Amino acid sequence: MLIVIAEDQGMLRGAISKLLAMEEDIEIAGETDNGKDALRLIQQHKPDIALLDIEMPSLSGLEVAEKLQSEGSDCKVVIVTTFARSGYLQQAVKAGVQGYLLKDAPVSELAESLRKIQSGRRFFSPHLTFSMMEEVNPLTERETEILSCLKAGDSVKEISSKLYLSPGTIRNYISEIIQKLEAKNRIDAVTIAENKGWLD
Repeated sequence: MLIVIAEDQGMLRGAISKLLAMEEDIEIAGETDNGKDALRLIQQHKPDIALLDIEMPSLSGLEVAEKLQSEGSDCKVVIVTTFARSGYLQQAVKAGVQGYLLKDAPVSELAESLRKIQSGRRFFSPHLTFSMMEEVNPLTERETEILSCLKAGDSVKEISSKLYLSPGTIRNYISEIIQKLEAKNRIDAVTIAENKGWLD
């Protein structure tokens, strides 16, 4: 797993880099203290994961994530921050960030989270779920029910027969859910609702 680290606090960056490099399956491709350089390192080394601080000179971690998303980059972005603000979190989800972790987590925990993210999962620090739950759930009971069916892997046809609604109605509900959650697709909608604690 190849990683680029961008963190403006030199001592913290050095410590994270040194400790992660001790993990057998992790290699540090480069490190920097600002967003502009982070973008250059990512484009140059094409790492699996970019570990970015949320507030950095020249470009913030979120701005780097947005640029990578618009470029269609395969690099997964993980934001590491001391800020458990739901506003930042919303922006991160919108920018397609795969991980949002707090800086006070032990490095062993960070390495484990990176492995989960590398395998295709999204990972948000459990401490952040409290700030997320302050948001109002925009989904109706019926929409949540349909989302639960999607999570279980049901097709439109299966949901249709389960809920006694036409496939067209189910499709309308699904596009409404995707729009409300500002998701890319059904799978993304399920992930967003789960991360916000709106789906069991």
